[in-house]
Amino acid sequence: MESNRELISTKSRSAFKQQALKDQITGILFTFPALLIIFVFGIFPIGYSIYMSLFNWQVTKGPYVGGQNYLLIFGSWSNLLVLLAGLGLFVLGFFVWRKAFQSLNNGSRLAHIAGALVLILGGVIFVTGWGLMYETGNKDFLNSLIVTLYYALGTVPAEIILGLVLAYILYQDIIGKEAFRMIYFLPYITPSISTAVVFQIIFSSRETSLANQLIGFFGIDPLRWRFEPKPVLNLLGFDVSGLAGGPSLALLTIIFFGIWSFVGYNTVIFLSGLGNIPKEIYEAAEMDGGSKWDRFWHITIPMISPVTFYLTLIGFIGTFKAFNHIYVMRTPSAQNTVVTTSLLVFDRFYKANQYSVATAQAIVLFVIILGLTLAQNKLMGERVFYG
Repeated sequence: MESNRELISTKSRSAFKQQALKDQITGILFTFPALLIIFVFGIFPIGYSIYMSLFNWQVTKGPYVGGQNYLLIFGSWSNLLVLLAGLGLFVLGFFVWRKAFQSLNNGSRLAHIAGALVLILGGVIFVTGWGLMYETGNKDFLNSLIVTLYYALGTVPAEIILGLVLAYILYQDIIGKEAFRMIYFLPYITPSISTAVVFQIIFSSRETSLANQLIGFFGIDPLRWRFEPKPVLNLLGFDVSGLAGGPSLALLTIIFFGIWSFVGYNTVIFLSGLGNIPKEIYEAAEMDGGSKWDRFWHITIPMISPVTFYLTLIGFIGTFKAFNHIYVMRTPSAQNTVVTTSLLVFDRFYKANQYSVATAQAIVLFVIILGLTLAQNKLMGERVFYG
């Protein structure tokens, strides 16, 4: 009797293992098409780009050069180590400072001061490393990173804020809100090449252009817009240069286009987020005496934080990869003030035929985008309210 029970138990375990194996094989077969697509169009191109960057590849494969193409970007490995050390100290100081700020114990003030000092030290070291890289490295590539950063900071916050405001307005009971939703979404689905050509005409340097006629009503002299390489602050009368000078007027024109193109998309996504907020919460807040501003700030903003997080994340990734409209709207007169990193990689690859240099720059851009994405996930993900 006992042996029969052991035999049944052994058979049951064997059947369970066989069923588990079948389930695993079934799961792998179902996911295999997706994994194949990710490998062919994602992992393999990245891996092959890394492979190309290790050779002197100009049209045809040349000799192996190792990290020489990356060394051209940074100037020297010591420069990169200094920059990374400064970045690491900055991140460490930030987390120490934030933990101390959140803590209420007796040692929090000392930790707060220590975190602030590490923050400052990390910032100084980072700036030192950047300066060394700029002196001995690839100035064109490093400058393109600055231009890309200007473009990202000029477009993403404005797109988020304007998209939220428009969505909140269109969410109210107003006449023709469906038509307005379609109108705001049109720039996003319109081909960027054709709309960029229209913006070329609007922001022409001629006195008769629409933009110059508009500012003429306010007594402002005609501007060169897409052809002006001077920073905006210089045009406003401030004598500044370098990073403090900000984006050029030519880049600011492209920023206007980016905002115009993507505000409608953000508006539609925010509208879907607003529609998922239970109306009972607003009714309860209104009964408790909450004003419209209180309801917006304490209910709407937290409840749509997942949508805001999503739009901010894809917004920064998109701006670092933006290409089409920038390529169409840039002019030689604007010099390198409108050359983002994606444009620089394109020029190196297709115009200069420097395949290995272009792939090395693309890999560095990929690492920067990945780092920014992880940083946003860490900093903003903790503040997202999922209900």
